[in-house]
Amino acid sequence: MKLLLLGRGKTGSLVAEVARQRGHSTQVVSAVENAGCASLTPEKLKGIDVVIDFTAPSCVVSHIESCVGAGKNMVVGTTGWYEELDRLRKLVESHGTGFVYAANFSVGVNLFLDAVRAAAAALRHEYSGQIFERHHVHKKDAPSGTAMAIQRALREASGQDKSADLEIISFREGEVVGLHEVVLESAADRIYLCHDAKSRQGFADGAVRAAEWIAGKKGFYEFKDVWREL
Repeated sequence: MKLLLLGRGKTGSLVAEVARQRGHSTQVVSAVENAGCASLTPEKLKGIDVVIDFTAPSCVVSHIESCVGAGKNMVVGTTGWYEELDRLRKLVESHGTGFVYAANFSVGVNLFLDAVRAAAAALRHEYSGQIFERHHVHKKDAPSGTAMAIQRALREASGQDKSADLEIISFREGEVVGLHEVVLESAADRIYLCHDAKSRQGFADGAVRAAEWIAGKKGFYEFKDVWREL
């Protein structure tokens, strides 16, 4: 399979390494090379099976529009664009391409989200909830996309509306890869749920497997709905 990877950051570089280890031909494009989506024209994308995006919220929407317009399937690990989700879903469907997105492609994090959904019942039994997330000092966004996915999962599974008090507290320290903790507290006890990423390997493995899964398929998918099929 021939992959085009957008983004030379820490996660993107590891995705490229994993893809090569799994036998895929991988081309990596930096932000400078792709200014104005110069690398995403139909001519430049000819022969590419899947485009994987680990870039930035400021440019990811234009990347999606260009790749989908060229008829290319995508895996998107960049966050910060979800207010455009409905419009881009329609764009993908109208062009008959395939698309997988996630705030986090780690299988471990998706197992953790399942545990969070089960524990969300506590919010209907006089428990309050808080979400804590820690990442390295270089991370630009706060709260993290994963923390917001946890918040959304708790609200949806508990039946709470968006006004429910589920505060996210963010820390940026050292070289922490990613630690997410949910604390559910009542007058009687506390429940702690935690996922601590030891490396970015899980993110990269999941993204490459998602690319393998979406190759040749059509439709708009969130990774949480398909990871068990990988």
